[in-house]
Amino acid sequence: MYDITCIGVVGTGTIGASWAAYYLARGFDVSATDPMPGAEAKLREAVRAHWSILTQMGLADGASPERLRFSGSLKEALQGVHFVQESGPEREDLKLALFRDMDALLPSHVILASSSSGLLMSKVQDACAHPERVVLGHPFNPPHMIPLVEVLGGALTSPETVERTMAFYAAIGKRPIHVRKEVPGHIANRLQAALWREAFHLVEQGVATVADVDTAIAYGPGLRWALMGPFLNMHLGGGEGGIRHMLDHLGGPIESWWDDLGTPRITEELKQQLAAGVADALEGRDGAALAPARDALLAGLIEAKKGTDKLP
Repeated sequence: MYDITCIGVVGTGTIGASWAAYYLARGFDVSATDPMPGAEAKLREAVRAHWSILTQMGLADGASPERLRFSGSLKEALQGVHFVQESGPEREDLKLALFRDMDALLPSHVILASSSSGLLMSKVQDACAHPERVVLGHPFNPPHMIPLVEVLGGALTSPETVERTMAFYAAIGKRPIHVRKEVPGHIANRLQAALWREAFHLVEQGVATVADVDTAIAYGPGLRWALMGPFLNMHLGGGEGGIRHMLDHLGGPIESWWDDLGTPRITEELKQQLAAGVADALEGRDGAALAPARDALLAGLIEAKKGTDKLP
């Protein structure tokens, strides 16, 4: 792979700012752009806010927030960048226009990676003269902490671009996975959405409160899922016979649970019910302390997982 020292961050909302902080922490120069009024000040404040936890997690040599530059001009911001992380609004028309402009401004070897959570790269790359360098690089929120990145090529993305992107993310401490087929929502968001669907259903039907559902996950399967995914957890649950033994004995019941899962719609009534449930769960707690407390524990968990070679 050609030498990458400067990252272009296009779109500096919540995801883009988190990406910018991570790239700075990994020792890159970052050139960012966003057309929204006040975007530069918000970006620099976000980087400052993230820097403490990034320092705790370990900075690369030369890492500094001072290596961030900002321009309201896309053309100016992209000058001299070697890799682009796009995190603009999740609107197909805006994405197409943005990728058309980026493609025209950059040499054909510079990868254009999108953080899109649901749009298909096959549509986005249609706007480009060099569609082979357009690829999905979808992080899991917040990108400055969570290692997962989903990499997916569109119909016209070259295999080399996918390989280079996977190698790049792995080299900077991410845990990339290759999404083999385009589907809306990719992999992690679809899995998350499946859990949300039943969580909403259980609350809507009065089976559980919002707090009950959160407790069931946070103090039950969520603890195991933080260490291994569903298939390996199922494999361990099967004892000596592994996953095959588990499926032989629980396959029927699992199918019956699938058949009984709910199909809720996010109505105004359900939105109000869930919001009230969250308010009840947070009563007497400092809501502003949730994210910092989560991040501190998350940093420790990520570090602990790095310390073992026994887990995949």
